[in-house]
Amino acid sequence: MPDLLLELFSEEIPARMQAKAADDLRRMVTDKLVAEGLVYEGAKAFATPRRLALTVHGIPARQPDLKEERRGPRVGGAEPAIQGFLKATGLASLDEAKIQSDKKGDFYIALIEKPGRPAIDVLAEILPVIIRTFPWPKSMRWGARSGKPGSLNWVRPLHAITATFGIETEEPDVVKFSVDGIETGQTTYGHRFLAPAAIQVRRFEDYEAKLKAAKVILDPQARKDIILADAKELTFAQRLELVEDQVLLDEVSGLVEWPVVMMGSFEKEYLAIPDEVIRATIRNNQKCFVVKDPKTDKLTNKFVLTANIEAADGGKTIVAGNERVIRPRLSDAKFFYETDLKKKLEDRLPKFEQIVFHEKLGTQAERIKRIERLAAEIAPLVGADVAKTTRAAHLAKADLLTEVVGEFPELQGLMGKYYALAQGEDASVAAACEEHYKPQGPADRVPTDPVSVAVALADKIDTLVGFWAIDEKPTGSKDPYALRRAALGVIRVIADNGLRISLWKLLSEHAVQMAVVLYKDDFDLIVELSDWIGEARYDEIPRDSFSNQAAESAYKLLKPRVEDLLIFFADRLKVQLREQGARHDLVDAVFALGGQDDLLMIVRRVEALGKFLDSEDGRNLLAGTKRASNILSIEEKKDKRTFDGAPDAALYSLDEEKALANAIGEVKAEASAAVAKEDFAGAMSALAKLRPPVDAFFDKVRVNDDDPKVRENRLKLLNEIRSATRAVADFSKIQD
Repeated sequence: MPDLLLELFSEEIPARMQAKAADDLRRMVTDKLVAEGLVYEGAKAFATPRRLALTVHGIPARQPDLKEERRGPRVGGAEPAIQGFLKATGLASLDEAKIQSDKKGDFYIALIEKPGRPAIDVLAEILPVIIRTFPWPKSMRWGARSGKPGSLNWVRPLHAITATFGIETEEPDVVKFSVDGIETGQTTYGHRFLAPAAIQVRRFEDYEAKLKAAKVILDPQARKDIILADAKELTFAQRLELVEDQVLLDEVSGLVEWPVVMMGSFEKEYLAIPDEVIRATIRNNQKCFVVKDPKTDKLTNKFVLTANIEAADGGKTIVAGNERVIRPRLSDAKFFYETDLKKKLEDRLPKFEQIVFHEKLGTQAERIKRIERLAAEIAPLVGADVAKTTRAAHLAKADLLTEVVGEFPELQGLMGKYYALAQGEDASVAAACEEHYKPQGPADRVPTDPVSVAVALADKIDTLVGFWAIDEKPTGSKDPYALRRAALGVIRVIADNGLRISLWKLLSEHAVQMAVVLYKDDFDLIVELSDWIGEARYDEIPRDSFSNQAAESAYKLLKPRVEDLLIFFADRLKVQLREQGARHDLVDAVFALGGQDDLLMIVRRVEALGKFLDSEDGRNLLAGTKRASNILSIEEKKDKRTFDGAPDAALYSLDEEKALANAIGEVKAEASAAVAKEDFAGAMSALAKLRPPVDAFFDKVRVNDDDPKVRENRLKLLNEIRSATRAVADFSKIQD
């Protein structure tokens, strides 16, 4: 079957846009082909700085013929309706229509046969539309035609379109169309400098081979492999080691069509700057890789660059040019670093009083004070020294006002650690300056030093409580303040460090501090609100418990939002556990019990529940419990009542009833005692004892007995099964 070759040749496409553009091109073309009935065998897209290319192979030569039945008016219907039907279907007369009967009468039916079109004609129709509607994040118009209505928008000026279609054994045809005056053809161009002449191509294999001969590596992955292999070989030859950087590699491969790897150097005096500053300077400004000495694991005064040309002088001029640019950049970085060292971190803090964190949440200085207070409260819970924790929280944000972080924002936290160490701060305090931002993603490490843990939790909880208090929580796919990441960070810090912390208490206590920010004019507020700190979140405080109207208003506003924030944590925990292979319904089953705010215990309970349900006893007990719940739901709906309360033992007439009642009593006590000791595996073992009597009950006992009292008593017994399992989880939330 025929193959399609499509190339869109332009001026340089920004590297950051290339991968998505290639994927968009493949998706848009193949989706249109399938919609037109042209089911292909495979497709692959490519991008270089100057072109997007696509090959689709195994496309049928023509569309399949379509047969369609179209229903018309009733036999004997109005003449205008009949004439409209004939015109719409292309029938010459009603003699060409069939008559079909149904319960509403006899109707005319037209059988329309639509022959398929040649695939090349379909391509000529869909490709211009795709090019004109291509979803570039930024695009431009150019030239004399740019002022005309409907002129083409493209990321950079588009110069040529190659579009061929045909089978391997024959000369392919050009898919003929034009876009904004650019006619399709079989002409492309090689490397801008090394082989700029026009190239005539036929199909993909021919196209790829000729481009390579013209110094263009079409496949981005192939360019990455060349750059990485050559860079490693070059550094290894000098007994050094490349500092690999996947993000930079992706970008550099999008800047060159013919990668040529070289090595440059800079003065050793710049090695006095922290390695991360050197790397950021060279990486951000010149897109070069840094090199380290494997013996010391420290950077050397070498760097690796990737050129897009084979120079006649072996690259000496290119290397010298990069060195000339890097040298003043490093000089600036050294100046910034040395300037920062002249001023202590705490001396920078007063400036935060003029910097607004959020218009509703106060200044950065106010936020730092809240973090200090909360970190000091958390410190004893995580085994951290309170004085060190308070000091770390006080200094943690100070490096945001330094020169280096102003130039390289990605170094925030890290530079705080360096400056804290330089001014003689305790190692834990310095580490917390860096680590309180962590983890910043699923692959990032979690802080383990107690001081870092306390400040990290305080920082994230302040952010979450604050934005929940002002009702700025995430909606749909929008999360401008990275609140999902903050919540996952709290979960990971707690779970990975095995911390026993009541989230409700922490969140509600901090909500009081947030209320002071939101109600600045009422200074007695914190006293009035302190009564509800630590209260069970489902217990309502009477209205008359507040003598201060602002306090009552703040309570009514904040308490539901703290509850909602706790639900948000539950949702994030589900995501976290699901990524680790746990079932989200088990998390629902545990959270459904209410009052679950100890994340570590939730994780352990979910793990124990998962193991139990993997066993035969667990699966059978789940089935029995669900059967009991289903019967209860039906009967409760029918009777419009619940069957709470203890069953009457005097109404037991069958041994299976008595055995189940006795087992439930024993299991309830045993499971509750095990849960109280946080022995969740023991609680599951206790529940397993219910399986035989539950099975026997359903096998021998008729629940809906003719005697209303016996029926009610047996339904109460079923409710006891549900109640017993709720000592561990709400089994009704567990999927079969």
